[in-house]
Amino acid sequence: MDDLRSVTVYCGSNAGADPAYAEGTRALARLLAGSGIRIVYGGAALGLMGILADTAMEAGGEVIGVMPQALIDREIGHRGLTDLRVVGSMHERKALMADLADAFIALPGGIGTLEELIEVYTWSQLGMHRKPIGVLNVNGYYDSLAAFLDDAVRERFLPAQHREVLIFEPDPETLLARMAGAEPPTAEKWLSEAET
Repeated sequence: MDDLRSVTVYCGSNAGADPAYAEGTRALARLLAGSGIRIVYGGAALGLMGILADTAMEAGGEVIGVMPQALIDREIGHRGLTDLRVVGSMHERKALMADLADAFIALPGGIGTLEELIEVYTWSQLGMHRKPIGVLNVNGYYDSLAAFLDDAVRERFLPAQHREVLIFEPDPETLLARMAGAEPPTAEKWLSEAET
């Protein structure tokens, strides 16, 4: 895990219906903080986002939040972080969160979480980065996404080797270990194999 010094975590600004989502978030936060891995996230004090930041900070971890000024103005920014970076737009937020990361993890969340995850996954497919991407699949929350991607492979919209880039695991330690050993395909390899 020496190559994973900073992980961007995407997650919900709500806690969700199942207490297991908060439990999974706390487990991941403690694991990352205990491993000396910095957390980068969206900067909110609400929902799973707040649970992630609070738990990591309590465990002695480093947490960087990234939030547009418009959301700061609505007073939803976390005030107790190692660092809160204020940016001008959602586009700047996502770009900075990607730049600060050695890897990406999605926890349960809504449309915003899914959009952020799919965007970095697409960037990987296009060869814009070669960073590991994982999904902490708490209580099977992302089973339908995994099934969709499997369907996309069967229907030849997604190469099988790129499907393997997005790692799904229900256990934080297993997920982090798999991500630390992941070797995403290069864009050249993906393009050449897509043509065959």
